[in-house]
Amino acid sequence: MIHLVVLPVLVPFAAAILQLALYRAGTGIARGISLASAACCALLAALLLQATAEAGPFAVAIGNWPAPFGITLVADRLAATMLAVTAAVALPALLAATDGTDRAGLHFHPFFQLLIAGLNGAFLTGDLFNLFVFFEVLLIASYALLVHGAGPARARAGVHYVVLNLAGSLLFLFALGLLYGTLGTLNLADMAGRLPLLEEADAAPARAAFALLLAVFAFKAALLPLGFWLPHAYGSATAPVAAMFAVLTKVGIYAMLRVSGTALDGTAFTADLVAPWLMPVGLATVVVATLGVLAAARLGTMVAHLLLLSTGMLASAIAAGGATMLAAMLYYLPHTTLVSAALFLLVGRIAQARGEVGDAIAHGPRLRHPVRLGAAWLLLAVAVTGLPPLSGFLGKLMLLTAAPAGPAGTAMWIIFIVSGFVGALAMARAASTVFWERSDLPACPPLPTRPAAAAALALAIGLVPLLVLGAAPLSAHARATAEQVVGRRAYLDAVFPPGAVPVPRERRP
Repeated sequence: MIHLVVLPVLVPFAAAILQLALYRAGTGIARGISLASAACCALLAALLLQATAEAGPFAVAIGNWPAPFGITLVADRLAATMLAVTAAVALPALLAATDGTDRAGLHFHPFFQLLIAGLNGAFLTGDLFNLFVFFEVLLIASYALLVHGAGPARARAGVHYVVLNLAGSLLFLFALGLLYGTLGTLNLADMAGRLPLLEEADAAPARAAFALLLAVFAFKAALLPLGFWLPHAYGSATAPVAAMFAVLTKVGIYAMLRVSGTALDGTAFTADLVAPWLMPVGLATVVVATLGVLAAARLGTMVAHLLLLSTGMLASAIAAGGATMLAAMLYYLPHTTLVSAALFLLVGRIAQARGEVGDAIAHGPRLRHPVRLGAAWLLLAVAVTGLPPLSGFLGKLMLLTAAPAGPAGTAMWIIFIVSGFVGALAMARAASTVFWERSDLPACPPLPTRPAAAAALALAIGLVPLLVLGAAPLSAHARATAEQVVGRRAYLDAVFPPGAVPVPRERRP
């Protein structure tokens, strides 16, 4: 079991080191190492899904240092699901990068592997300090990947992205320092046991620290009013990088769910720390992102706003709470991540086919294969906007069915349904302009044959129908995962087994 938990972090780290050591061997070697690492991570994620389903959560203390003092990695259904989603996006994104994107700058593949390692570590870590460490690992890699390929648009987006994320990291450190000074621990399972015993005088500082921490997670998830950076940044990145970035916003969503479900729900003075503000913020994010989809002048920016829209829906689901709502959210989360990644890859292909016009929603040269690309756009548009019969409709139906009674539930129904129809209208309008409206310009030159890039797009799009065909087992897994998160007892027992003698500790003012 220890290898299954540690290897998803070690394998991409080792791949990055090996690629740097063999840098002079050429891009082909780096590509082979990257694809082998991504395939290995996908296999490890599948094994973790099976292991956590059969045996429940299990923890690994690195170096045999007992929790809460050592580095603890914890694998449960939720972490395994996020690892599987990351692997499912990483493979087609890496394949797409072999069309020459990885040659546009230095060290694309080592940075990509560091991004995967940071993501996997963030999903597996059992304490907040190492969550911060893995956040920084994935952010440093994302800084380099965002500006990969150069250009003024990426440079501007990169400056904004770096400055804002550095500010978020500083606030993260402030929150961790205040929490450690108040609780004497940053281990999530240990927090769950210490918060109910906290003295009244320390309750206010702890609550303030958790509020600051949740604000940082909201920024990482690009929720309003902290999410205006996302459409420009993601819309400027190369297609494989933007596809992988579809997972980055889910780290903030995951962190909010993990911290609130593990540490906060069991204590009276922190139990209501999430829902009162997260519901209106999530719904407002959906509204503003919907307007952004309508106003987008480029396909990449439109897809980025659609990603932001889905993040607002996920945040609203966390605010609503309950096992049924979380199960719906955990079915919808893989759907929206995979579909958004596929859309970014498709937009990259369309931009290549249109030459200088790129992905602008404007008249350009006639596409040589408009039916093929248009059919792919139609399929993904139906999926991302929640129209039947694809997985977006099933996920949105599950979310609405689980919506709470009262004004919040009514607002969810209205906003989710209207956003879906408006998004479908905007995507249909864009498709009409790009694929079918006649232009006096000559046809685009044929694209070079790139089997790997075509296979990447086919793989990414092919995963979408599988979410419908496997809806029954996926929804059952989502329900079991939600019940495990809400119950939280199995997670706590994995870190601190019943009957274990607690390690004495000293707390100083």
